[in-house]
Amino acid sequence: LFRLPEDEALINRMGFNNGGVLGAIERLKKRKSSVIVGGNIGKNKVTPNEEALSDYLYCLEALHPYVDYFVVNVSSPNTPNLRDLQEKEPLKKLLMRLQKLNQSKQKPKPILLKIAPDLTNEQLDDVIEIVIETKLAGIIATNTTISRDGLKSSAKLTNEMGGLSGRPLRERSTEVIAYLHGKSKGEIPII
Repeated sequence: LFRLPEDEALINRMGFNNGGVLGAIERLKKRKSSVIVGGNIGKNKVTPNEEALSDYLYCLEALHPYVDYFVVNVSSPNTPNLRDLQEKEPLKKLLMRLQKLNQSKQKPKPILLKIAPDLTNEQLDDVIEIVIETKLAGIIATNTTISRDGLKSSAKLTNEMGGLSGRPLRERSTEVIAYLHGKSKGEIPII
């Protein structure tokens, strides 16, 4: 984690660092709060994209009794090749399979898609089409960016690998939200 005070920003490259889904379940079983809990699911760093679906399905199946909603994370810049899953065909296949599993449950949970701010308008159009077609509950816009445009901090910091968040992302993230809202005619909830 790198702090860029001049830019009011952070760069992180923590990835999905955790003890795994089984560790999360053990903690969730012990919780005493009724706070809403979301399961942010993604593929393992070492899982090739061709096998990513199995990681997502495993997480959804295992976490389903313990969370209130799911976030399908295909946008972390810290998991190698993960963002490739935002392309139209792999994304559609992934979301259709997740929805099929979710809908087979007695109490299906809302599923949201977390996207990168670095997508083009054409890619955002694809996202809208897929979210509507797969009947997802909404979109989380946006994750961190790989862009380093306009930063004032030293190159020593700005050249660090990872996702940038904070003030430099505000404008692009707002543009993405406005674009998604306008193109979907307000039909898709956006977080």
